Amino acid sequence: MVLSIGLCAARLCATPNSLSPEPFLSAVVVVLLLAPLVSCARFVKAGAFSIRLYNYLVDKKIANLKELEREAEEFAHNLRPHTDGTATLVLLSGELGAGKTAFTKAVAGALGVKDVVNSPTFVLEKIYALPSTCPFRRLVHIDAYRLEGADELGPIGFDEIMKDERNLVLFEWPEKVSAALPREAVRISLKACTDGSRELSYA
Repeated sequence: MVLSIGLCAARLCATPNSLSPEPFLSAVVVVLLLAPLVSCARFVKAGAFSIRLYNYLVDKKIANLKELEREAEEFAHNLRPHTDGTATLVLLSGELGAGKTAFTKAVAGALGVKDVVNSPTFVLEKIYALPSTCPFRRLVHIDAYRLEGADELGPIGFDEIMKDERNLVLFEWPEKVSAALPREAVRISLKACTDGSRELSYA
């Protein structure tokens, strides 16, 4: 698709009997400019589209926890449920203290959760009902830190959770059970820096 657009640009810029390389250089420029957008389109899937498009190829420097909360709130307000019957899955990666739970708390607050949101490290999963004004019905918070394999997701009903498009699933430590997770997910990586800031990236 991008190549075709580039070739069209070359034809438009070319003149009859011209051997000038400029049209082809223009085509290369068009390809380089449009390739990220076309690649981004591959991630389009109903409700996940707006947030993925917004954050495509973006690595952000987050100065402090307050700024991380604002980022999470903006993220939450851009999410919409899928329309294919599957839950929206957000995978949060990062070492201990990177800000995964802080990000989740801010998302929950932005969506109307009034309960105290803590990491479910020992209970593995917590489910919060969302208000009727929210496009989702439930926020499911999963922490896989203590899990040793993908088969351990079965007892918490992960497969059933993912079959309901009204569920928004925020999943910490996905690398612990990566074999059981669907490829279609919003992936967020957090890294704590020595100056107290954080590096955040979307994929």
